[in-house]
Order: sequence, then structure tokens, then C-alpha cells
Amino acid sequence: MTARAAGDGNEHRTLAETERAVSERLHGLALDMPAMAAVQNIYRAAGAIRNHLERSVLAPHGLTWTGWVVLWVVWIWEDIEARHVAAEAGISKGTLTGVLTTLEARGLLARRTHPDDARRVLVKLTSRGEQLMGELFPEFNAQEAVVTAPLDPHERVQLAEFLRAVVRGLDRP
Repeated sequence: MTARAAGDGNEHRTLAETERAVSERLHGLALDMPAMAAVQNIYRAAGAIRNHLERSVLAPHGLTWTGWVVLWVVWIWEDIEARHVAAEAGISKGTLTGVLTTLEARGLLARRTHPDDARRVLVKLTSRGEQLMGELFPEFNAQEAVVTAPLDPHERVQLAEFLRAVVRGLDRP
């Protein structure tokens, strides 16, 4: 990848060019540069991975990333309250409502009123949703292997442990 001429509206900078520009811009400020680099690279990696998985696995099945995450959460937890789906998926209840409506219209999941409290909603995959997840998840996982292929198996385990530590650190009260 090469950088295009500045000002043509189509600049694409390599990771090295971006990091060099950031270092120059922030020179002299009292900052934790390794922390900044770590967080920025987590963000970059997450975006690149999401885009790759959406294009390679989800789009051919008419799924968005958010739709996939909702299906995944419901698939794992089976009969689950909608508010818990939103929390697990990291989305607002309002966003979840739209996603559930779309997935329900496609016949992939069903909502029903909680038997103990009519204000609560339970979500469960339909047999069609179960079938889709059973077929789709191996494809998804194969692309997870592609994404992590530059790492050896030990590095994959280490990366997962490091990222869990970051999440645990943010989960503390």
C-alpha cells in the first residue's frame, strides 16, 4: 500500500506512516504511548476483523454484525430475556428491538412475553435460526482461524488471555 498525494481526498496511510505521524504530533507531551498504541491497535484490529467477517461470512447470509451477535447470544443462552441479550451483545435496548424485529421477520427467532412478568420479553431461536447457526458458525470459525493465522497457537492463547485481562480490568466496580 502506498500513500497517495496529500489533499487529493483519497489518502490511505500505512500503519507505520500513521504511527510515525502520531508520534511526531504528540512529541513532547507527557503521555503513556504504549497504552495509547495498545488501545488504538485493539480498535484497528476489531474494525478490520469485523469488516472481514461481515464480507466473508455474514453478508452472503444477509446478516449484519449486530444481527450475528444477537443470534450468537440467543444461540448460546437459548431462552433469554431481551434485556440480557442487549447487555451481552453490547447494544442498547432500542437497537435490539430493531434487530429482533428484523430477525423475527426472517423466521430466525421468536419473542414471547415472560410468564412471570408481562413487561419482560423472552427470546429464543426458531428451528430455522438453530439450523442457520449450526451451519454458519463453522464458516465463521474458519474465518476466525484465517484472521489469527499470523499467530502461532501459543500466541493465540496469549492474545486471548491478554484481552480477557483488559476486559476484566474494565469490569471492576
